[in-house]
Amino acid sequence: MKKKYLVVLGDGMADEPVPELFGRTPLEAARTPNMDRIAREGSCGLLRTVPEGCEAGSDIANLSILGYDPLRYYTGRGPLEAASIGISLRNTDMAYRCNLVTIRDGIMEDFSAGHITSAEGALLLSSLGRELSRAQVYPGVSYRNLLVLPDAGGATTVPPHDIVGQEVALHLPSGRDAPLLLECMHASERVFAGHPVNRDRVSRGLPPATQVWPWSGGRVPALPPFHEKYGMRGGIISAVDLLKGIGRCAGMEVIEVPGATGYLDTDYQAKARYALSALERLDFVYVHVEAPDEAGHLGSVEEKVTAIERLDEMIGTIMQEFRGVIAVLPDHPTPIRTRTHSRDPVPFAVSGKGEHCCRSFSEKEARRENSALMEGPDFLPHLFSKG
Repeated sequence: MKKKYLVVLGDGMADEPVPELFGRTPLEAARTPNMDRIAREGSCGLLRTVPEGCEAGSDIANLSILGYDPLRYYTGRGPLEAASIGISLRNTDMAYRCNLVTIRDGIMEDFSAGHITSAEGALLLSSLGRELSRAQVYPGVSYRNLLVLPDAGGATTVPPHDIVGQEVALHLPSGRDAPLLLECMHASERVFAGHPVNRDRVSRGLPPATQVWPWSGGRVPALPPFHEKYGMRGGIISAVDLLKGIGRCAGMEVIEVPGATGYLDTDYQAKARYALSALERLDFVYVHVEAPDEAGHLGSVEEKVTAIERLDEMIGTIMQEFRGVIAVLPDHPTPIRTRTHSRDPVPFAVSGKGEHCCRSFSEKEARRENSALMEGPDFLPHLFSKG
């Protein structure tokens, strides 16, 4: 019988020691018996998911973990999200991720406009789209949307989650596409000011979406199909457009899970059930959970620990039925202290025969016994060798 493989990816799950946790990381403080068992009974180590010269982000890191060297294949976050929502880009188009954000007095207050709902975001973007003649906006999930510029050349941009609490004037787009991007941003300020959606949000004590913030633009990437690369049928489970886009670009099956939100309230157990069902027909399933990353961006120690514990419960549900090889890891750290991504290596654990060197699953344990640092694109070959 052909071996089956499962990767559980806790986005942003790794961290630094936190004073509120008495010098422990959230991974060390959380109750994680299932991840600890995988680490104790299998193999563990450290993985560099963000190559030198690349920005620390889920796009770079997840491409790397799936075996697609970002230095060769990465073109930007925008086109990956375009693939997720079914937008067909021309070779000359530039697709930018387009956040709905809250800026007050020139300061980036909230990179997600209070995690605005998808329905509210769609109404705002519909109004904005009528005002734009040289660009198109497409609604996505919550604050995560898309801006497409035809016949464009690119720009240097800054992720809004990297500049929370900072003056936005210091981080505006530059480069060939900058004039048009700034035009779209200014238009959104005008359109969103006094918009019924924002008036309603303010009346309920919620932050308004004051404008759009475009970032990480790129052209369509050309990824070798997953089944050709590894000789396996692969699937991906995520509530985040970026991950779905990577899956579609790689020719993987994108598995939709009701109740998966990409936020702290996601349905972990539904993801477990759908993963088990998918593994009946697929050889490999990649389960992405966004919640730890969201907690890191919020700077919430309590929410991050809770998200990790719920992810561990999800793994426990899977382990009751699944007899294949399971791996667990973050894509990158999202430290509570900085509230943004870092490039530090992340711990990983793989079930099955191993060195039995780790007593638990954590950053410290992965460093304690493993001097060798694995590169991201080597991870899946390492995983598949455990079969």
